[in-house]
Amino acid sequence: MPAMPSSLLDPLWDQFSALLPDRPEFDPNHPLGCHKRRIPDEMVFRLVVEALVHGSGYERIAVEGCSDWTIRDRVKTWSALGLTHELHRLALAAYDRMIGLDLDDLSADGCHTKAPVKGDKAGRSPVDRGKQGLKRSTLVEARGVPLGIASDGANRHDSKLLEPTIAAAEQQLGALPAKARIHLDSAYNGKPCRKVLDDHALVGEIAVKGVPAPIQVGKRWVVERSQCATRRSVVSPVQLGGTWKEVPGPDDLPGSER
Repeated sequence: MPAMPSSLLDPLWDQFSALLPDRPEFDPNHPLGCHKRRIPDEMVFRLVVEALVHGSGYERIAVEGCSDWTIRDRVKTWSALGLTHELHRLALAAYDRMIGLDLDDLSADGCHTKAPVKGDKAGRSPVDRGKQGLKRSTLVEARGVPLGIASDGANRHDSKLLEPTIAAAEQQLGALPAKARIHLDSAYNGKPCRKVLDDHALVGEIAVKGVPAPIQVGKRWVVERSQCATRRSVVSPVQLGGTWKEVPGPDDLPGSER
């Protein structure tokens, strides 16, 4: 069974392939000009999608003729070119045209992820015996579509990532609607976070510290669902080596050794 229907994967590949730079079949600088042909980008792209959908490592989805090292190297190249960031922007624009982004109710939250091969943003995880990990903060619209992602060391407080997370979403969409509501848990209930919301003309619906409330209260549960769907121990084109590459993922689509 395919990881994604061809009716979805083929248009996605068409959009992504249009972003790829031209590359000759053989390296013109090779002294003999007859070395092994490069593995097609489309094959690698489809394997990356499989890894993201199934949540498996590259070594598990590698096939004969395309090793896990080839997949990793190609993802590094694409990330360095900023292609996943651009793909995420195109995907959001297409979704908005066909279905419509609901930006009146936003929600944001952070979660811990592993970083087994470290990376420049990895830090000691307080929930994993001090092993290397990341804190990933995601902003989603009312249906849970990721708009922006920011990351830092696992020991970073959620509230510190609110500003870069909103900024990441605005980089993808432009300015968010004025007076849009953003639903947050009690970790964001403080003056610094309220100032961030005021600076971006957002209205905070923030849980009160010390007052128990089920997650179903309000509209914050959608970001929890999105976080659960993306918390997988795979290397994604969004955050590579612990560095945010600006896309859901496509930080990261969209947005991981994350």
